[in-house]
Amino acid sequence: VQLQASGGGLVQAGGSLRLSCAASGRSFSDNAMGWFRQAPGKEREKVAVRTWTGTTIYGDSVKGRFTISRDHAKNTVDLQMDSLKPEDTAIYYCVGSNAFRYYTDTMDYAYWGQGTQVTVSS
Repeated sequence: VQLQASGGGLVQAGGSLRLSCAASGRSFSDNAMGWFRQAPGKEREKVAVRTWTGTTIYGDSVKGRFTISRDHAKNTVDLQMDSLKPEDTAIYYCVGSNAFRYYTDTMDYAYWGQGTQVTVSS
């Protein structure tokens, strides 16, 4: 199973970026998928998750600015990031759950992508 993330880069504050993640090796149509991030010297943080039913969960720091979407047919999960701030600078990781139709806020994710760097300049 592989999760391949793309779309990171350098953007000015107030700008937008779109991250994409393509999964291969198994279907995630009955599992939660989402995005985490980790900035230097900080703990890993959940950014957004979308369940198999379409329910979305966002971290408090990105609510109203980021939008997660999925295409079950393509086995992909995207993250549209608008109104970016310097504090959004981090490595962003695509994640997929191994648990069939199960979600909790504190659950672990079995599958992680390689990470893509997002840098927001002030």
